Amino acid sequence: MNRMLFPGYSVGIDAYDDIKNICPAYGKKAAIIGGERALKAAADKIIAACKDAGIEVIGPFLYGGEASYKNVDKIEPQAADADMIFAVGGGKAIDTGKALAHRTNRPFFTFPTIASTCASCTGLAIMYNLDGSLDQYEFSKVPAKHIFINTQIIAEAPDRYLWAGIGDTMAKYFECTISSRDAVPSHSDAMGIAISSMCADPIIRWGEKAMADCKANTVTYELEEVVLGIIVSTGFVSNFVQVDYTTGLAHAIYNGFTMVDSVEANGHLHGEVVSYGILVMLTVDEQFDKRDELYRFSRSIGLPTRLADIDAIAGDLPTVTKKALAGIDVRVFPYTVTEEMIVKGIMDMEAYDAEHRND
Repeated sequence: MNRMLFPGYSVGIDAYDDIKNICPAYGKKAAIIGGERALKAAADKIIAACKDAGIEVIGPFLYGGEASYKNVDKIEPQAADADMIFAVGGGKAIDTGKALAHRTNRPFFTFPTIASTCASCTGLAIMYNLDGSLDQYEFSKVPAKHIFINTQIIAEAPDRYLWAGIGDTMAKYFECTISSRDAVPSHSDAMGIAISSMCADPIIRWGEKAMADCKANTVTYELEEVVLGIIVSTGFVSNFVQVDYTTGLAHAIYNGFTMVDSVEANGHLHGEVVSYGILVMLTVDEQFDKRDELYRFSRSIGLPTRLADIDAIAGDLPTVTKKALAGIDVRVFPYTVTEEMIVKGIMDMEAYDAEHRND
């Protein structure tokens, strides 16, 4: 049986005010762990809210720039006296704090300062090597106790993170529905699959407006709906649904591109590359109408639709496909995925983009 606890969440410009209502039940000392930009934006606000709650702050500590076990090793002794972990920032910062909490069996709370992934809501931590290549997925059925989503901080963050979050979020719907196609899912899985449409429909409906609002550093209804889709809807699907249904070919393709030096060197984001992987996956799966709709949306906000958009070339594909199939992402799929199938999907997508780019 897939049993998962679900976090509560506070959302809005005053979300941190709820620290005093939520966190004192878990102890008196909190270690704050995050990225440099995230801590600059949020640490003072969190520390002030902790003071009001009677919670002593240990840190803040920089997470080290990569969600790696070596960085967890460095932070662990620094945070040893804390009763709880406050993980602040984007997915990699949050997953570092999450991995530390898992290792030391302490409750943790998340404070997303960008809306780029559902990391704040799930028990899953995606761990990397220090060179940026994928290490492994760390699974736990224990997610954050509570998520504090300050939408003003997210609106003032670089809009490229929201942009990438939109790409990663849509994958949850398309991967869930494809991976589970031939299954008879359990109640928990079926619930998650049913709500996975909340990871695509609202994003496509409000995504372009939300991007404009984020560029203007303005909190609006549309921005908040997209942020909740990225962080909460996607996280709840991940928590309901077994991992073989919540991942798929789009993430396998992303994992493949982590091995391409030019992709890493040019700073392409997780969700950005995943969004390209969705287009390839829909092409492989012959869902051409869905592919066309998503292509138009991706073009409207500048998400990648061809290899050149992620600084990759056809010559990279042998490395990409080998890595893509080395993990768990397509071990449950309606059909066996081969390297040749991925290459054909990518090259078909190249031809499609060339034909439709100026439409």
